[in-house]
Amino acid sequence: MPNTTETPDNRAISARFRRFLPVIVDVETGGFNEKTDALLEIAAVAVQMDAEGELSPGEKFADHVLPFEGARCEEAALKVNGIDPFHPLRAARDEKDVLRDFFDAVGKWTAKQGCTRAIMVGHNTFFDHKFISEAARRCDVGPSPFHSFSTLDTVTLGACLYGETVLAKVAVAAGLDWQESEAHSAIYDADITAQIFCDACNLGFRKKA
Repeated sequence: MPNTTETPDNRAISARFRRFLPVIVDVETGGFNEKTDALLEIAAVAVQMDAEGELSPGEKFADHVLPFEGARCEEAALKVNGIDPFHPLRAARDEKDVLRDFFDAVGKWTAKQGCTRAIMVGHNTFFDHKFISEAARRCDVGPSPFHSFSTLDTVTLGACLYGETVLAKVAVAAGLDWQESEAHSAIYDADITAQIFCDACNLGFRKKA
């Protein structure tokens, strides 16, 4: 992980994103309704910057989450993500404990890079943001290290750069090695999304320079 104190001020990640640290987040769930459907996986990848101003994926967080009491898990959703919510080998943990550790990790990444707050990055970020926000409210965990409403989205970047909006198609257009068998795992999707985000930002930064 680069030491941002050793990079020029105009290249520090805190200056690049107005003191926000981009953190790529992906969640897997039991449906589309954040109030009734289970949060099953959380994964995150912090963005880091080298001395030349190039962004790359950095530190990671990933955990399996036990459905909260009364949570709904739709069969169609589980068929897509391949999750058996109560399988003993998942080693899933209580939602509140996972959220505490997740927020703690993101908070440490943010402080380490000299930023004041994280900004959530994702593919259709509104979905991940609403599930994380609702889970935090439900578990009374906070404060959140993320900006409360501002987000960055690789759907927009994919549409602008490649004319694609589906994650798999954006990844292929970006020249990444997309593995369909790994898709819909939170950590895999977060990793791919992080690469897309970093590559897009690096391309824009080089053109600006």
